[in-house]
Amino acid sequence: MNPAAGKDTMHPNTPHTTTTTVTVAYAGGEERRGPVTMGQANMIRCILRDDPTHINIHDVWPVPEGTAQQAVTDALRDLTVRHEGLRTTFPHRPGCAPVDQVVATEGTFMVTVLDHAELPGDPAGYAESVARAARAGRFDLEREFPLRITLLTVAGVPVHVALAFSHAVADGSAMAVLREEFAELLAGKELPELTSLPPVDLAAVEASPAGLRKSEASLRYWERILRTGPQEMFAEQRGRRPGTDEEARQLTLRSRRGGRALAGAARRTGHPEATVLMAAWCALVAHRAGQDSCVTAVPSANRFHPRVARSVTTTSQDALLHLDVRVPAFDALVARTWGAVLNAYRHSQFDSLRLWEMIGRVTAERGSHFGRDVVFNDVSALPAPLLGTDAQDRDDAEHELTWGPPQTLPTRLLAFTYRTAPQLHISLWAAPSLFAPEEAEGFLSGLVLLLEAAAAGDVPMDSLTDVTGVRPAGHGPGWLRVDGCWVSPDAVRETLGRAVGGLPVRVAKEPGPHGTTDGTAGAAAVADPHLTAYIACGATPLTPEAAHRALTALIPAAGSGVLAPHRYVLVRNPPGEPDRSDAWRRLEIIEEGTGRSRQV
Repeated sequence: MNPAAGKDTMHPNTPHTTTTTVTVAYAGGEERRGPVTMGQANMIRCILRDDPTHINIHDVWPVPEGTAQQAVTDALRDLTVRHEGLRTTFPHRPGCAPVDQVVATEGTFMVTVLDHAELPGDPAGYAESVARAARAGRFDLEREFPLRITLLTVAGVPVHVALAFSHAVADGSAMAVLREEFAELLAGKELPELTSLPPVDLAAVEASPAGLRKSEASLRYWERILRTGPQEMFAEQRGRRPGTDEEARQLTLRSRRGGRALAGAARRTGHPEATVLMAAWCALVAHRAGQDSCVTAVPSANRFHPRVARSVTTTSQDALLHLDVRVPAFDALVARTWGAVLNAYRHSQFDSLRLWEMIGRVTAERGSHFGRDVVFNDVSALPAPLLGTDAQDRDDAEHELTWGPPQTLPTRLLAFTYRTAPQLHISLWAAPSLFAPEEAEGFLSGLVLLLEAAAAGDVPMDSLTDVTGVRPAGHGPGWLRVDGCWVSPDAVRETLGRAVGGLPVRVAKEPGPHGTTDGTAGAAAVADPHLTAYIACGATPLTPEAAHRALTALIPAAGSGVLAPHRYVLVRNPPGEPDRSDAWRRLEIIEEGTGRSRQV
């Protein structure tokens, strides 16, 4: 079928630019219907809730010189027919999230053609800006074709295809597969048979008894981390609450030194480069945060199985890595990382709706606030790494740090590893409330220094400051490590006081087993300090459970370092010396208890 072209009066023209739209019809494949996949459900939840510019994704595909416009639209049509995900919509009732997906056998999509007399001085950067602008506006899941396509031409000759994707049908890996296949089609190559599952079939696998058992195991794995790990990696007085959006500038490292060091450390330790890099990342994050463990989300981890490796769909579900860094030296950490990463990967398939219900329940019971605080996304192994405006192969930098545009992100530390050879190419977004520009630069340079030291020999973990130049963050006066978290008793007291309507409150550190439901004490329980909150309730009706509920309702908006006490003690009136914990302990107790549930 031939494309039908027409003028697009809705797209504003710039000088020396004309805009037309081309309607491309497609037909082929099989009409299908089935439940959404777990990854689709996860992303649909975000699509319905988040700013479209944050959740929609984009890419730019170069077009070989001399390619005709017809060849471009033919290739786009072929990809649409080949991949069911691109022919998928999600019918649903108003106010309800979709639970089904429908695959069409025919339809149309639009290509906006921007024809230029000449392109700006930075053609790749210009194409990137066009693709990024197309992310604005929420995709209509029920009706809209899930790609917004702009073809950039010069005097009618295609140069770039700028695309925005609905995250319900594609993720970074899927975009890489499509980019690769688009190039092969334009080169006249025949594409191989599909070996990875389309979304409808993937959903059937996930709904099988084995798939459901895997999902249940994943939820148990996540719950253990949420109940026992740090509630936030960067618990600092100057930091914002985890989950709070901050605008962070992109900082990009290109380092042949880093590439050589990573390869050398992998050879010396006998572990894959990806494992060594993950160990170095976790070691430096935990060191900078002053934590005994590192909790980091690993979004690209769920493509490790052949049945989804090249699926054009979204498999966007985090693997959650919890790595204990309490080892004498780096080699032992690398060995530990291998098993921890595999364990995280195995538990990265789950019912996302049930996961967030569990997160809400567990964090309310614990009196914490789970933040997707640290994200490490290694896409260097994808068939065509997505480099955005840096798509040009620039591998001659011995060690270079460059600042790029800002982006609003709900994380504290986000890293994308695009390449590991011949240079280490990482982009980092670090929350400015925690990392001044020189600290962010020092963090990436410190990562290279750690890899260089690990290539030369085993690195004692207590020497990380000297080796990397990265210093652990300081905490405010009185901060404690409680229940695996850095906590400010003063911040807990202030927040709890507001929660109970201004009643007098004292928060005290106490040894012992308070917070366990059975009252038993072990050595670990005695050694680990716990918090007890004393509340002088006077004639105000109050229970420990009500105080806990009121506090946890405020915690998501509270400052950093707020964790619910393990024990609430209600007394009638405050002591004469309200700043002395021992004075509160001598008062007659009206009632005591905990709002927490059993720790797993």
